[in-house]
Amino acid sequence: MEVASKPIFNTLNRPALYTDFYELTMAQGYFLSGRKDEQACFNYFFRDLPFDGGYVVFAGLGDFLEILENFRFHDDELEYLKEQGFRPEFLEYLKDFELEVSIDSVKEGEIVFPLEPVVQVRGNIIQTQLLETLLLNILNFESLIATKAARLKYAAGERKVLDFGLRRAQGFGGIQASKAAIIGGVEATSNVYSSFVHGIPASGTMAHSWIQSFDDEITAFRKYAEYYPDNCILLVDTYDTLASGVPNAITVAKELEEKGHKLQGIRLDSGDLAYFSRKARNQLDRAGLDYVKIAVSNQLDERLIKSLLGQEAPIDLFGVGTRLVTGHETPALDGVYKLTSVNNEPKLKISENVEKITLPGNKKLIRYYDDRGRFYGDGIMLKEEGTVDTIYHPYYPAKHTKVTDFESEMLLYEVMRNGELTDGVPTPGDSAKYAKQRLEKLNAEHKRFDNPHIYKIGISKKLMDLRDELAQSLKKNN
Repeated sequence: MEVASKPIFNTLNRPALYTDFYELTMAQGYFLSGRKDEQACFNYFFRDLPFDGGYVVFAGLGDFLEILENFRFHDDELEYLKEQGFRPEFLEYLKDFELEVSIDSVKEGEIVFPLEPVVQVRGNIIQTQLLETLLLNILNFESLIATKAARLKYAAGERKVLDFGLRRAQGFGGIQASKAAIIGGVEATSNVYSSFVHGIPASGTMAHSWIQSFDDEITAFRKYAEYYPDNCILLVDTYDTLASGVPNAITVAKELEEKGHKLQGIRLDSGDLAYFSRKARNQLDRAGLDYVKIAVSNQLDERLIKSLLGQEAPIDLFGVGTRLVTGHETPALDGVYKLTSVNNEPKLKISENVEKITLPGNKKLIRYYDDRGRFYGDGIMLKEEGTVDTIYHPYYPAKHTKVTDFESEMLLYEVMRNGELTDGVPTPGDSAKYAKQRLEKLNAEHKRFDNPHIYKIGISKKLMDLRDELAQSLKKNN
């Protein structure tokens, strides 16, 4: 059957087929085998940290919850599935589909670590299974970009970082990337669509084409300043940065002063940014324009920003594009969605690689604080457990830590109950504020770019024993 192309933004309103084919074949299998009412629990977690870093900023929860509000199967989608060979009785079941899952999650903007049950989805086995691909697609990508943004902001310190990445993003993923970047700490975006939809600050200056379109650079600068006298940043490297670009910007800045305005800044987009920024700063300061800011762009990432500032480059603002929105050097967060119980019976996946054996059962996640109020470590335990005295390394139980003397808090909250949101969808601004607060509680050794200190993650003895007993039983019976 030929299907007319539909706008990609319909995904938000029609997400049911935004999935892998095998999710639907498994769902039909559950239905045909009479298992549609069995209750399941799935956990979302990741094993490896991106960028060889020390943490992940959790993002994507807001988009995921918002999309779930429209999760149902439409008539044309059911017709398509019929032509793919799905059974009439299963399609009839999908026709009356209403999402009734319950979801526990850490807050958007939370700082999370490997193996932790960041999200738990509970409900009948068909519904929980069908959410796998959608959940992974959104949470893996947005958490990756939010983490990259946090690293950029950490390198930049008090200097501003802007998202310039839409033109280099993977298609419409740029919309999510800009939102995730804000959650991670970036101050504004050039992405007007994301600014409009998510209410995040928009920012931008000019491209080289504006300057090239005039007969000379000074005229291009003057016209731009005429139209934007109070928000003027001039791109100074179209022809010769130090011989014409900066001098012409100085001329326009003086003309703006005479009219009661001030030039906001200049932007460098090529060459040796440390060298050119120092030379430009000297020229501006000699002209009495110490208030004019210097912005830079051009294939920046956290390591280059750190290098520039280590060279004492007088840069006030960084515009980061490609290496932010593509998660440069780590193309994907390896988050997974694994079954942990069916009808309250714990389940696990075993592997010859001990690090890939999953943690069974419904769980809770506890964060412990040191005497300075900083993150000390996290404990994973079964949901029904009370206070535990000791947490154990997930793979090397000889390594363990007493936690009785630490302040602690629960990290998982119910965000959806039987298909209904328990609270509003988090906004990018709220999530960004929360992420900033939480990053301040993470010790510096976990934030450094080279050989970050491994954050302490432990499991309770009861969970460890359950995992080991189940693993031995499965190996014996299979």
